[in-house]
Amino acid sequence: MNGVHDMGGMHGMGPIVYEKDQPVFHKPWEAKTLAMNVAMRAGNKWNIDTSRYQIERIPAAEYLRMSYYEKWYVRLVELLLQTGCITRDELEHGHEFPGSPKATPALTADRVPAVTANWSAAVARDVATPPRFREGETVRARNSHPIGHTRLPRYARGKLGVIHRNHGGFVFADLNAHSLGEKPQHLYSVRFAARELWGDGASERDSVYIDLWDDHLEPA
Repeated sequence: MNGVHDMGGMHGMGPIVYEKDQPVFHKPWEAKTLAMNVAMRAGNKWNIDTSRYQIERIPAAEYLRMSYYEKWYVRLVELLLQTGCITRDELEHGHEFPGSPKATPALTADRVPAVTANWSAAVARDVATPPRFREGETVRARNSHPIGHTRLPRYARGKLGVIHRNHGGFVFADLNAHSLGEKPQHLYSVRFAARELWGDGASERDSVYIDLWDDHLEPA
């Protein structure tokens, strides 16, 4: 979707402020928010693509106002409500009500390393069909503007790139975000020259590497 989250290359968004010796978390609640998001991912109530799409649905004005972990908190609350893990009354009162569903088995601290050891393995798949593109081949990113989730950035659509490597088979995120099936296919690292993306004002030495699926690409 063409939302405010897809702001790569946009002007007027202000400088990127470098924070020297930046801590991992600025406030304790940020660590708790991360932990709750990881716990729910481990519970398989939704997938990583669903969670990304939920952040993209935050209204533009709110998205720009929020900090990084505020977006994560809002995403978590909305998905908990949508999946029936909590009720609106429980959210407003701050505690569970009698008869609320429980995770079985509970995600205890000793189980965390095992369930978070390799997230990428959860979306890797064997793909029987050969790759559509080979390393070194010039391709064009499709100029499509879907209403729902997509991993194809707006600034790369219609642009020429070169296949850098084939990562293998993975669940197609654009469909997985909407529970429309996995449609596993080859995932590539595609190198785009900065001048192809941003014009002659960009450095001729710079490039951007983007991971894109077969369905995002077409022959040049």
